[in-house]
Amino acid sequence: MCGIVGYIGSETAAPIIVDGLRKLEYRGYDSAGVAIHDGGKIEVVRAMGKLRALDEALTHKPLEGTVGIGHTRWATHGRPSEENAHPHVAGGVAVVHNGIIENHTTLRHELQQKGVTFSSDTDTEIVAHLIAHALEDGAKTLIEATRTALQRVEGAYALAVLWDEHPDKIVAARHGSPLVVGFGEEAMLCGSDIPAVLSHTRDMIFLEDGDLAELSPGKCSIQTLKGNPVERPKKRIDWSPVMAEKGGYKHFMLKEIHEQPDAIAQTVLARVDLEHGDVFGEEIGLTPELATGCRRVYIVACGTSHHAGQIGRYWIEELAKVPCFIELGSETANRDTVFFEDDLLIAVSQSGETFDTIGAVKKAKAAGAKILAISNVMDSAIPRMSHGSLYTRAGPEIGVASTKCFTAQLAALLLVAVYLGRRRDTLTAEHAGEILQALTEVPAQMNELLDDRDYVRSVAMQMTHATDVLFLGRGYSFPIALEGALKLKEISYIHAEGYAAGEMKHGPIALIDEGLPVVILCPKDDSYDKTLGNLNEVRARDGQVIAIATKGDEAMHDVAHHILWMPEAHPLTLPMLTVVPLQLLSYYVASKKGLDVDQPRNLAKTVTVE
Repeated sequence: MCGIVGYIGSETAAPIIVDGLRKLEYRGYDSAGVAIHDGGKIEVVRAMGKLRALDEALTHKPLEGTVGIGHTRWATHGRPSEENAHPHVAGGVAVVHNGIIENHTTLRHELQQKGVTFSSDTDTEIVAHLIAHALEDGAKTLIEATRTALQRVEGAYALAVLWDEHPDKIVAARHGSPLVVGFGEEAMLCGSDIPAVLSHTRDMIFLEDGDLAELSPGKCSIQTLKGNPVERPKKRIDWSPVMAEKGGYKHFMLKEIHEQPDAIAQTVLARVDLEHGDVFGEEIGLTPELATGCRRVYIVACGTSHHAGQIGRYWIEELAKVPCFIELGSETANRDTVFFEDDLLIAVSQSGETFDTIGAVKKAKAAGAKILAISNVMDSAIPRMSHGSLYTRAGPEIGVASTKCFTAQLAALLLVAVYLGRRRDTLTAEHAGEILQALTEVPAQMNELLDDRDYVRSVAMQMTHATDVLFLGRGYSFPIALEGALKLKEISYIHAEGYAAGEMKHGPIALIDEGLPVVILCPKDDSYDKTLGNLNEVRARDGQVIAIATKGDEAMHDVAHHILWMPEAHPLTLPMLTVVPLQLLSYYVASKKGLDVDQPRNLAKTVTVE
């Protein structure tokens, strides 16, 4: 989730690029850099930290030139540092990149065998060397060399490329990561999001997967990876500056709900070995010794992260056959929790700064337990305290009510469960391969769910006057029921409760009447028949049933007032999908009520006090 800006025209490029990067700093703030062609050669300035560090570096080394590329980084491969910052240069070729090169290890080894010495730990530098080698091997143009290089690359990317020998060209390419091209007066721009170029032009082309664009002042030509010319329609963007910051969405929360497919893909890609049904331990902060040596696993978290941890507990016990306990950070830090040296504590925190979770980590670490952090913020407090770190790659989350970070946490926890199961010989390569393949299919399934958002909106309109809502689920759907209730409470201020469906008869059934909306998660899984029975009990008492159900389940038409359909999916990946309609439901209820969706009253994004 990095930011890319490119400019070629008649004005000094560096200030334009830095201004565009400032609009994209929400996409990454570990480091930043620019490469400017001054007409004779490419000059690069990079700095670690937020964009102001690059501003300061450019005051000491101003760059002249009317063509250049820039980048603000959210670290994936390689820690945040100046040497790992983009742009990366090889053989006169400068590259900035958003995405993940899945076969980077194979390509790096191959290039090292040819005598290449790398100056960074990033997968991006590999692309720069591949393009440089293609030019050495006879490619006549930068776009030809880039096309040749990308035919070797597996994974997701958005790229902008400069070459010493072509001072009047930028090549941009995309596959799986967004990239727009902007048309200015006698100038061309590119960026990984609309806000990067919107202050200079409203006329844009959205590149599609497999597109390569050659930009020169006032001109753009596009071809496919096979070299065939292709036309893409130009669109006029009539957004206000605030709309641009939110990607055209009304609220950050809605934007972040729609970013979940990319967040899942970024979190999973390059960490799984589908061929061998395994997870790369070095990519998720675990070692074989830690995996096989732990006798118990604790997951500690707060709020939405705690709901993710509850599902993680189910996964770990099912796949790794090791006892797993889920604890609230506030409770663990303030009672005499007993930890041992052979315990593994997984601390889940979006910010990595959650006060109560930090307290629990300190207690477990003092007892000799090993700590694995799952966080979305590089080098935050909890990862710094931990023996290993698994970073979700969701990008900065602005909305206080967590959405994309929750599903990215789920993806991360499933990777941990598979890794533990494979190391502990409780999970076969074949079974693990099925799970990991299903995990890679989640982004496409999420997009399918998001396409049905209009019907979710229509159901939400009928819930805006509710004073209470009950959410029910069994098995993996129980924590999602808790999360659905939390989301509704957080942003709509409607009282909502999540319950295990099997517990309904132990109290909550007394609440059910014709005025109570009851959201029941009833996908086709091992709990389906029992959950369907609970659904019928609600209907028999005149409750207003809103069912989350699998497409093709005809029985739902007879028992539910409203059905939010979801695609068929592997049982273990269902929680990442069933939560999406619940997020949308809460969002549309709160939006209809005219509430501040992104900043609900009394709440903060990161809780740093007891």
